[in-house]
Amino acid sequence: MILYHGSNMAVEKPRLIKQNRYLDFGFGFYTTTNRDQAVNFAQKVTERRKTGKATLNIYSVDENVAFEECSLLRFDNPDEIWLDFVAENRQGTYKEKQYDLIYGAVANDDVYRTITLYMTGVLDKEQTLMALKIRKLFNQLVFGTEKSLQYLHFEGRELV
Repeated sequence: MILYHGSNMAVEKPRLIKQNRYLDFGFGFYTTTNRDQAVNFAQKVTERRKTGKATLNIYSVDENVAFEECSLLRFDNPDEIWLDFVAENRQGTYKEKQYDLIYGAVANDDVYRTITLYMTGVLDKEQTLMALKIRKLFNQLVFGTEKSLQYLHFEGRELV
């Protein structure tokens, strides 16, 4: 599997760095299978930080091996369980098992707006899931432990 990570710099050796914000799948090193999404994120983070150059980092992972040897939480669809998991992580209230790898749909800016409407009570769970069904969602693979990072191999980078 080819994965991408958008940044304002090359990330040849990914590290786990505590964030000051709550993300979809909690703590970890975030990658996506969607090149365009990673490019977009690289440009946003570079603009926000006002340093570096928008960089698309490219990785490979043998998902058969990694998914077998690591603890894995996998969401094949953005369903009720996925929604609850993302909402709890975004609110900083998730306290269950920590996984080496988490794979599933990414809540990009457009999707996040829908989830925010759910978290604030404007939409109920059923309305939120219906709204998500009409969106094109891409996948992300989050490496949540040092163990999991051993399966991620840097292939190169591109300035974007």
